[in-house]
Amino acid sequence: MKDEKKPDRGQMRVDVDECKGCGFCVEACPSKVITINERLNHYGYRTAEYAGAGCTGCGLCFMVCPEPGAITVLKLVQHQVETVSSVGAGKCISN
Repeated sequence: MKDEKKPDRGQMRVDVDECKGCGFCVEACPSKVITINERLNHYGYRTAEYAGAGCTGCGLCFMVCPEPGAITVLKLVQHQVETVSSVGAGKCISN
């Protein structure tokens, strides 16, 4: 069976100045696309890091995070293009 990646349905962003590296988001992520970074931020915390692919935009990481503003979740919204019907095209209507 071929390993096919599902398209991203969202994106997760971490503010490294707010993240304290608790790991709650890592445990909560159903897609397992969040890890703890090996580098330290300027406060000395190993912060969360998004793998860059596979986010579903579910928002669980945001909900379990105890630090306000540390995580932002963006959900991809697919726009549907509406086509204009050609019924009545070319007809002139006068009052």
